[in-house]
Order: sequence, then structure tokens, then C-alpha cells
Amino acid sequence: MMAKDRPQSERTSAAMDQTEVPPPKRRIFLPQSFRERFLCAVWFLAWALLYRPSPVSWSGWRRFLLRRFGASVGRGCFLHPSVRIDFPWNLKISDNVLIEHKVILNCMGEIVLKEGCRLSQYAHLCAGTHVYQDRQMPIVRAPITIGQGVWIAADAFVGPGVSIGDGALLAARSSAFGSLPEGQICVGEPARSYKKRFPHEVTYDHPPQRLV
Repeated sequence: MMAKDRPQSERTSAAMDQTEVPPPKRRIFLPQSFRERFLCAVWFLAWALLYRPSPVSWSGWRRFLLRRFGASVGRGCFLHPSVRIDFPWNLKISDNVLIEHKVILNCMGEIVLKEGCRLSQYAHLCAGTHVYQDRQMPIVRAPITIGQGVWIAADAFVGPGVSIGDGALLAARSSAFGSLPEGQICVGEPARSYKKRFPHEVTYDHPPQRLV
């Protein structure tokens, strides 16, 4: 049955199931100040002309560029030139963080990468989401925190508002939509704790006493 041949009540019901697309003048899903829109345009040019073409070994140059745009970048960090970063002024990277090729850091909200964490190729961190209960689908910012020594494996996705505990591992092609515990291997979509990451490490509730 063609859509035009369906009863009016059915066509109205079907239309109500659709999300609404705002008219062009109101088609701004993420509220931004003029200053942020301007910085986004300048950063896109800087990324395309100065960051992306830089040699792989020029990580210090890429750290310098990010700091000029308001990012906090620690010492000893490696960022591959193919890493795509949006809104770098919302990015905080501690020391000795490794970010491999084709990683996406969408910093609509703040993204914090703590010391020694690793992001493998094609990992995607997105610190913003659509309000799906609203038919116009506006975007809200939601921060992400990646703990100390965490490994985000290849092609894994970390969603908005997620916090991953120290020492955890998000397995390849897994997706984190909720906070994950520290020291665990987390697998699946959505990711869930699978087993302890470092099973042979000894932990103490109290420091062991020294023998005299």
C-alpha cells in the first residue's frame, strides 16, 4: 500500500514516530558560543595543515600545537599524527600517555586521560550525546575519565559520561556505556567485567611488616 493510500490516522501516527529536523536557521544541535565556533574553525585548519601532515616522530610538535589551543598535555606523551581531536581545549592528558593511529577524541565534554593509559588504533572516545527523548535531538556534553594505566584496545568505543577505573582493560571492539571497575578486563557490548587483569599481583589490605 502506498503511503498516500493509507488512512490519515495511520499517516499521522507514522509521522509522530519520526524525529524532527529543525529548520536551517535553528539547526545547531550543540549550543556553542561565538568564540568556541571560531576556535573550532581555526583548530580545523591547524589540524589539517600543521598537525596531520607532521612526521610520526614529531610528537613534541603535536603536543605544542595542542597546548596552544588550550589542551593540557603532560610529559612523554605520544600522539600519532592521524589522531582526530575535536574541541582540544576540553582535553586533559597526563604524563606518558600513548595514543595510536586513527584514534578519535571527540571532546565535546571534558576528556581526562590519566598517567600511563594507552589508546590503541581506531579507539573512539565521544564525550557528548543526543537527547534522544527530544524529537529535535539536541546534544549534551558528558565528560569521560580514563584512569591511570588503562588500556583501551583496538576499535573500542567509550561513550559519554563513562569513567574507567585505574588499570582496567577495555577489550578490542568492546563498547563502554557505563563506568567500569578498576583492574578488570572488560569485554562486550555493552562491556562487562570478565576477569582480573593482573591476577598474579599480590595486594595487601595493610602493608607487610618488615622482618627484623
